[in-house]
Formats: sequence, structure tokens, C-alpha cells
Amino acid sequence: MLKINKWGKWALAGVTAAMLSACGGSDKPQEAVKAEPKPEKIEWKMVTTWPKNFPGLGTGAEYMAKNITEMSGGRLTVKVYAAGELVPPLEIFDAVSRGTAELGHGASYYWKGKVPAAQFFTAVPFGMTAQEINSWIYHGGGMALWEEIYEPFNLIPLTSGNSGVQMGGWFNKEIKSLEDFQGLKMRIPGLGGEVLSKVGGTPINLPGGEIFTALQTGTIDATEFVGPYNDLAFGLYKAAKYYYYPGWHEPGSEMELLVNKQAFEALPKDLQAIVRAASRQATQDMLDEFTAKNNDALQTLINEHNVDLRPFPKDVLKALKKASEETLDEVAAGDEMSKKVYESFKNFMSKVSAWHSVSERAYINARDTE
Repeated sequence: MLKINKWGKWALAGVTAAMLSACGGSDKPQEAVKAEPKPEKIEWKMVTTWPKNFPGLGTGAEYMAKNITEMSGGRLTVKVYAAGELVPPLEIFDAVSRGTAELGHGASYYWKGKVPAAQFFTAVPFGMTAQEINSWIYHGGGMALWEEIYEPFNLIPLTSGNSGVQMGGWFNKEIKSLEDFQGLKMRIPGLGGEVLSKVGGTPINLPGGEIFTALQTGTIDATEFVGPYNDLAFGLYKAAKYYYYPGWHEPGSEMELLVNKQAFEALPKDLQAIVRAASRQATQDMLDEFTAKNNDALQTLINEHNVDLRPFPKDVLKALKKASEETLDEVAAGDEMSKKVYESFKNFMSKVSAWHSVSERAYINARDTE
């Protein structure tokens, strides 16, 4: 018979108690293990004014959507719809406003018929560059004004890219004087289109996907779009001979992210911060991409496609600048909000231009001195 001393009895009792506890034999009821709740997954739609996967602009929208999804750990996923896939390209403002989609990627000057002051947030002829307009929006009071004009439409505006200084456009005839704009049918939206009208041309607003056909068939005589990187992708060199610079009408074109206000405010605070952060990141990334790609594309247009690259004559630029100043004053006088936005824009540009005269401009002039 096996004998167990007192030390063994204590050890055996401990083992037995442990086994009973593991098997649920304890007198005390076991607390249920609570599983961590799975984070809610939210799915958003982004409609755009750009053709699918179009370099810089269309891919910029995809880049932002990807970043939002990844930065949120998949809690907020964004599916991108190119122009016409869910809504027509120039109807994304209304689609986001009424909640058909939560996000819209485009440019604010497309909505000047609804909100005249909106066009100041894309580009102003002879206005601010990309660096300057971003500074105004985020550190000069521009964003508060932008939010104010979109408030009645259930929209929150954010930046979503910038093309930098654009090209002056493609023309089927030489531009030797201001008279050459008389009767010219040109695809040119926003305030630039207002200036063209003042000097005798006819501005036409077309989405990017319709430009080539309109130029090739003679529906329009000229077009601007963005710059070499995009213009090469569209094949505009096949439809027009002369390529002019600089882009006096769009010196730093800001792309826009429209956000449905109700959908945004329903997000947890951290996801709201992610959407805002992704928009800022996309704004810088697009400008970097255009800066990196434009010159290579320009050389391809010149060397492989024999594009006739020309500067606008100085007297033409001078006349366009005068017409721009008159146009801007007229637009600002048209409604109180346009006046308020333009005054803010103009005052900030005056200050930043003074600084750039002794910084950016002075340095570039010195760098280019032979």
C-alpha cells in the first residue's frame, strides 16, 4: 500500500485543486471571457471628374483613396469611380451634396455657375502659384472662406492636389496679337474663361475626356488642359499644332476634394483626422509628380512629335493681364461672397509676393545667371 507523508498530502491537494479549477470544478462561477468588439468598417464612394487612371489627376484620386484605406487599417475604405462611371463628370458637386457619394475629386471652378466664389479656390489668372495658394488656404484664412461658401450645400472642401503652373494651351493658329483671340472657341473653364470672353473669345467648359474629339473635329479651335504630362497622355499634339506657354490663366491649380458633411461628421474623430491628413498628403504628392514628369513629357512632345512650342508674345501677356484685372474686379463686384474671397486672396498674394521677391524669385534669377 502506497504511503503518503504530510508533505505529499499537501502537494496532492494542490494538484487536485488546480485540476478542478481548470475543469470548472470551482465553487465560484467562472467569468465569461469578453471578446474585443470588431471595429466598424465603413465604405465610401469617391466620384471624380477625371478619366479612369488618368496620369496625375485620376491616379491622384486613386492614391488618396488607397491612403485613406491603409491609414485607417481598413476601417474606412474608399472606392473610386472615374468620370461617367457613377455620375457624369460635371455633376459630382450635386452627387456629393445629396449623398449619392461621400467624396468627389475635381476642381472648384467647375461649379462657378452654382457658387461664383468657388472658382477662386482653383486658380486665378496671374494669381498665386501652388506654394502660395496652399499657404493662403491653410495659413491665410482661405480654408475658412471655402468652408463658408460650401456650408449651404452640405459640403466640406479639402485640397486634393495641385498641378503647379500650367501650359498656355494648344492652338490651331498662331497667336501673334490680342486680335487673334477674336472669335476663338477655346476650352478654358473658370476665371480664365471669363478673361477670354472679355478679349473677344468664346470660352467652352468641357470635361477632360471630351477635349481631344472637340479639338480634332473643330468644335473648338484651341484648348488648355494641364501641362505636358497630361497633354501627352491625351494625345492633344495630334489635334493641334501650336503649344503656348506660360499658363497665365492657371498659375497653380488647386484640385478639390468634396466631402459630404453629414457623412464626415458621422465618422469617429480619428477617421476624420485621417481623411484630412490624406488630403494634405495627396496635395503635395500630386505637385511633386507633375514637377517630376512635366519636362520629360515636354521633351517627348518636342523631339518625337515635332510640337511647335512657343511663348505668348509679351504684348499679348500684358493685354491679358490688364483684361484679367478688369475681369476679377467685375466678378468680385457680382456678389458679396466673391468680393470677400477675392479681397482675402489679393491681400495675401500681395504679402507673399513681397516675400518671394527676395526669396524664390531672387534665388531663381541668381541661379539662372550665366
